[in-house]
Amino acid sequence: MDARTLTRVSLWIAVAVAGFNALSGIAGGAGMMLTDGLGMPRSFLDNSPFSSFLLPALILLVVVGGTQAVAFVQLARRSWSALLWNAIAGFGMVIWIAVELMMIRQFTWLQVLYLATGLLQLALSLGLLGIVPWLPRLELRTPAVPEPTARRASAHR
Repeated sequence: MDARTLTRVSLWIAVAVAGFNALSGIAGGAGMMLTDGLGMPRSFLDNSPFSSFLLPALILLVVVGGTQAVAFVQLARRSWSALLWNAIAGFGMVIWIAVELMMIRQFTWLQVLYLATGLLQLALSLGLLGIVPWLPRLELRTPAVPEPTARRASAHR
C-alpha cells in the first residue's frame, strides 16, 4: 500500500471510529436518561458523587457524544481543526472510561472497547499529523482568512 492510500485509509478509519463513538455516546446518554441507567444497578453510583444516572447520562450524551460528533463532522469535511477535535474526543473517551472504572469498580468488555477506540483516535490524530515517518501528514482545508489589504481598502471608501 502506498503512503497516500495509507493516509486516506487512516482518515476514513478515524471518521468511522468517531462516528461509532458519537452514536454510542449519544444513544447511551439518551438511553440512560430514558431508562434511569439502562438497567444498571444503583449500586454503581455508590462510589460516585451522583445520586441518579441523570447527570452521568447528560455528560455521556453532551460531552462525550457531542465532542465525538464534532470530530466526526470535522474529519468528514477535512476541516483544518479535524485532528484537534479527534484528539479531544479520543482523550475525552479515555477520561470517561478511566473515571467510570474508578467510580463503578466494575469491568466489562465494553470498557475495553471504548478505551481502545479512544486510544485509536489519539494514535490516528498523531499519525495523521505526520509524527510517524511511515504515514504522510494529512492535508486539511485551511480556514479562510480575509485579505488584510482588501479590508483596509474597503474601509477607507
